[in-house]
Amino acid sequence: MTTLTSIWPLHGLTLATPRLALRPIADEHIPAAVEAALGGIHDAGKSPFSSPWAEASPEELGPNMARWYWRCRAESTPDSWTLLLGVWHYGEFVGCQDIGAKEFATLKTVSTGSWLKKSAQGQGLGKEMRAAVVLYAFDWLGAEVAESEAAVWNSSSLGVSGSLGYELNGLHRHSWGGIVRDVQHVRVTPALLKRPDWVLRVSGHEAAAGLLGARTEGPLPGVPENGPSAGA
Repeated sequence: MTTLTSIWPLHGLTLATPRLALRPIADEHIPAAVEAALGGIHDAGKSPFSSPWAEASPEELGPNMARWYWRCRAESTPDSWTLLLGVWHYGEFVGCQDIGAKEFATLKTVSTGSWLKKSAQGQGLGKEMRAAVVLYAFDWLGAEVAESEAAVWNSSSLGVSGSLGYELNGLHRHSWGGIVRDVQHVRVTPALLKRPDWVLRVSGHEAAAGLLGARTEGPLPGVPENGPSAGA
């Protein structure tokens, strides 16, 4: 029987950590994502994003988010993809963790970004969800480098990066929402990564990997396939 997952295998991918489940955002998840964002992500006028999307009016925010999810899905190919993963904490949608790449088969490099609603911040979930996608990139997709960036004032994001072993990779001047910002770029490799004391659980990888231009086998040799279940 033909199903949406058989047509678009990314919908069958799940990454599980001790407290979280990360899954590609499907249409039925968009209302929960919008509701979480409407609850607040950052203080007014202090956007940590290169485009201040979360400051849109309630009337604009939902349609804008839906367009973004649809656009990323529609434009993803093995040569250029953005995987938007919803993050569930014990069954509650709390944010989004994205991971993307261009020419992954050649460059073996991914970039990441994320957001968490305010009520879920300060609990270590940002580190846990970043660790999940970096582990997936290195141990399952075969990536050799993971990159990220944050405004220099964003100590929370840079703190997550530092705690996972990222090294500084240059300071750049960018226009973020029409405002000049100094942006710190960071990168980590498998050798530098400070691995968590838990094991990432992955399901649906073999089918999804083909759409990501990555290896379809299970984890690399020496990487456990099973770990603690996520409460999601």
